[in-house]
Amino acid sequence: MPRGLFITLEGLDGSGKTTQIKRLAAWIQRRNLQPTVTRQPGGTATGDRIRELLLDSRSTGLAPLAEMALMFADRAQCIAEIIEPALAEGKIVLCDRFTDSTEAYQGGGRELGSEAVLEMHRLVCGRLQPDLTLLLPPSLEASLERARRRNERVTAQTGQDENRFEAEKEAFYRRVWQKYREIAAREPERVILIEGNLGIDEVHEQIVEAVAERLLALAENK
Repeated sequence: MPRGLFITLEGLDGSGKTTQIKRLAAWIQRRNLQPTVTRQPGGTATGDRIRELLLDSRSTGLAPLAEMALMFADRAQCIAEIIEPALAEGKIVLCDRFTDSTEAYQGGGRELGSEAVLEMHRLVCGRLQPDLTLLLPPSLEASLERARRRNERVTAQTGQDENRFEAEKEAFYRRVWQKYREIAAREPERVILIEGNLGIDEVHEQIVEAVAERLLALAENK
């Protein structure tokens, strides 16, 4: 059976990834395909517990290297439990964040550098890389404002607190965004940068155009 297609969505919190991954999954389903949708951190029972620890505002004093190690522990579980089995079955996997997020947030934001993150990726993830990464880059200010409003709403409704990263200062997020830019410049064949002051529908159109091209290439190689 041909191997499936691994697609990731990346960007700052509040960039619209959750909305776009849902719309992309629906678009794929209308083509009689059943995508596997997951997220990081989270997506598995173990990962959800790690996510709670990583994102909870009460997790103060977490060392940057410990934070990175927890991200990769979550990723290892998701790869073993969800991503690799689905790809082996020839499915399309849609993942909200992958190692690019760790390189941006821990490598850039926490200033650990790309080398440490990529070495950890090699040890934990082996040769697994997304076939396509869609990077959503709305303005820094707009992303943070949306993320903070969303998390406040979720906290009020469910009692879950996922505000730890949103409490970071603007300089942290500027380093994250710059690192995302560096990744996109380094790997232009894999990372599609969707830029401009675009509406939700316009972003979706660009995403499906990029995905349709990869699906066509996958079909031709079968």
